[in-house]
Amino acid sequence: MKRLRNAIILILLPLVFIAAALLVGRYSISLREIIETIIRPSAAASENYRVIWYLRLPRAVAAAMCGAALAVSGAAFQGVFRNPLVNSGLLGVSNGAGFGACLAIVFLGGGAYTYILAFVFALLAVVLSYFSGRVSKVTTSVTLILGGVIVSSFFSALISILKFIADPYSQLPSITFWFMGSFADVGYLHFYAFLPMALGMLLIFLSRWRINVLSMGDREAAALGVDVKKYQFLIIGGATLATASAVCISGTIGWVGLVVPHIGRMLVGNNNVRLIPVSMSLGACFLTLMDILSRCISTAEIPIGILCALIGTPFFVYLLKKTRGGGWA
Repeated sequence: MKRLRNAIILILLPLVFIAAALLVGRYSISLREIIETIIRPSAAASENYRVIWYLRLPRAVAAAMCGAALAVSGAAFQGVFRNPLVNSGLLGVSNGAGFGACLAIVFLGGGAYTYILAFVFALLAVVLSYFSGRVSKVTTSVTLILGGVIVSSFFSALISILKFIADPYSQLPSITFWFMGSFADVGYLHFYAFLPMALGMLLIFLSRWRINVLSMGDREAAALGVDVKKYQFLIIGGATLATASAVCISGTIGWVGLVVPHIGRMLVGNNNVRLIPVSMSLGACFLTLMDILSRCISTAEIPIGILCALIGTPFFVYLLKKTRGGGWA
């Protein structure tokens, strides 16, 4: 009974924040008007209908999905690599996606190519990280992290080159705003990215108890009968799919995959069986809230990546002080 109640709460919380996103905005719409707009087909031609169905709803759903994906990927990486300071962009996903987006903006005019190339190069970055960290036909957790650092730095240099050759009046501003992160241009066509995102989160969710075993170390996990390589591949692959899909929609958004799992640990502890679903729910709520703030606290929309950093940095310091640096992994 308690498990069912907790599951219902975890599902309902993001829905509450999505509902709040429909209600809150500079264009005032009452709750009664929202309900009437949703249940009455005759309202399709109204201004309220366009605001709700074509502006607020798609970006609220996208923010919730991306938040869940980034948070659960961060929690999975922290467990698998036994490091509380890693996040969802650990293996060069963010910089790989950034290079793909820059490539599309500079040479292909942006548009749909931005999302496609961002997704492709995010996956490519992880593949390169794996082979960069391969030593003597074996890729350990430590060398994989080092491979991610190497590939991330490499793509960062390539991004700098593209910024240097980009048109400073049209292309460079587009690149800059993409790296700040935003859901301003999200529409229903972007929902195609939800399929690999959901698949990645599902792989992590189904393997969540094995993350507990992997966090004990490779030798201990193997001694307990867990196929270490198989489940590392599944979990890292799932986290990569989820993160790559989120980044190609929203641009680069930091701190979600780092801070949210730690908030989850403060609530439910280190057991990934509970932490993974809690991270999904909290991540969805957090990024939806950040999206609401990004379009409401100023006359001009503030990029969501900036807000996440401004709020995430002091909150992370608070968490560090509260836990006294312990109980993080």
